[in-house]
Amino acid sequence: MGTSRSAVVGVDIGTTSVKAVLLTAAGQRLASYGQGYPTHHPAPGQVEQAPSDWLHHVETALAAFATHGCDVKAIGITSQVNTHVFAGADLAPLCPALVWQDARAADVAAAMDAAIDPADKLAWLGAPIPVDASHALARMEWMAQHRPAVWAATRAVMAPKDWVIARLTGRLQADPLASVGLVGTDLRYADALLSRVPGAAAVLPPLADPLALAGMMQAGPFAGVPVVTGTMDAWASMFGLGVASPGQGFYLSGTSEVLGLLSPNRVPVPGVVTFPEWAGLVLHAGPTQSGGASLDWLARLTGRPVAELGAMAAPITTSSPLFLPHLQGERAPLWDAAARGTFAGLTLASDAGVMASAVMEGVAFSARWALETVEASGAHSPPALQAGGGGMQLDRWCQIRADALGRPLQRMQAADAGAMGAAVMAGVGTGLMPDLATAARALVQPDRLFTPVPAASALANQRFALFKQLYQSARPTNAALA
Repeated sequence: MGTSRSAVVGVDIGTTSVKAVLLTAAGQRLASYGQGYPTHHPAPGQVEQAPSDWLHHVETALAAFATHGCDVKAIGITSQVNTHVFAGADLAPLCPALVWQDARAADVAAAMDAAIDPADKLAWLGAPIPVDASHALARMEWMAQHRPAVWAATRAVMAPKDWVIARLTGRLQADPLASVGLVGTDLRYADALLSRVPGAAAVLPPLADPLALAGMMQAGPFAGVPVVTGTMDAWASMFGLGVASPGQGFYLSGTSEVLGLLSPNRVPVPGVVTFPEWAGLVLHAGPTQSGGASLDWLARLTGRPVAELGAMAAPITTSSPLFLPHLQGERAPLWDAAARGTFAGLTLASDAGVMASAVMEGVAFSARWALETVEASGAHSPPALQAGGGGMQLDRWCQIRADALGRPLQRMQAADAGAMGAAVMAGVGTGLMPDLATAARALVQPDRLFTPVPAASALANQRFALFKQLYQSARPTNAALA
């Protein structure tokens, strides 16, 4: 580390892999890292990961970056949100982490949500944010009911980034943005809500600003390097897509799709996650449940790689099948844990290419539904969306999305947007980079613009109405099957 090159590290603990980047202060990419880890499904509706896998890959990435001889000034970490580690007094996990897709607490969540007056939600949280199966309180109550020994031993319920940071620095804290649904507009825990689950307040980490110092690396090649608190993947990825100013919108595609809008307006629209204001920004977000995961599922089913499915996707016509991408329920804007994946209109002529285009279109329609609700929440419609993430790498899929949304998609050079954003936050938090907006614009460059084709958009409008109709008509059957 004896050179004059100042650098920052950004790490994203995602749903399927850890991605990391090593950047100079000017934004030059010096190295990157990406490795996956397993997700376990021990029972229907249950989705788990081993926190030790996250820590292993973060430490491996840092060790690899240490060989580049840079003067690393800061480390930033972001992660999947609504994935929870139930840890004991020594920070050791008491059970596998419950991934955000895990639906075991759905019944508990539904009962809890029904018992909260919508007016109280507005008073406590500033928005009608739903209590769903991935909500921390629902999972705490589930643990108390179904695994009382685990709950009795729990001393901290933590997001992946916070658990990893605690293991690296010895300091336990969280941030208010990743704690959405638990905090009010004052960026403090909403005590009236937490009181719904006895003991909840005692196991939530103290809150710190996302740009604040979380602690110093205790060991390894970067011992003594500051680690910034950071925040959830949607916010970090937003910065990693170059979005950091009011009025901008983004479309992040990974395992799920996240549609986001920065707008100071607050309209209490159900189905949207509206965050407290931070750094002059109010984010309205619509996270779906299965985006890239839907095409991954079809790839496993057909034995064809995702790229091959994208290349062979059939043209979409008035008679093309429709697909509901609700393979593990749906989040925004439906918040329906009982929703299920559904094909309609299949024929003997429906081959893998036809099914691929149906899956890609169905994901695009789920994104459109989320975006419509997000724009209603923020009372603003951006003329274009900046897009990125691993699910945006197929040109055909990007065009389908642009046609379905009826507006341009500016794909950015950021397949690892979360890691890029974490690096931006680390640089700004330690003073190595300027403000978030300046740093985000400077570090992320445009790749390709996808403009809607008028005829395809007109067809998409017709088919989107059928898509919503299909969801409503299939809902009773899918709920019974679920």
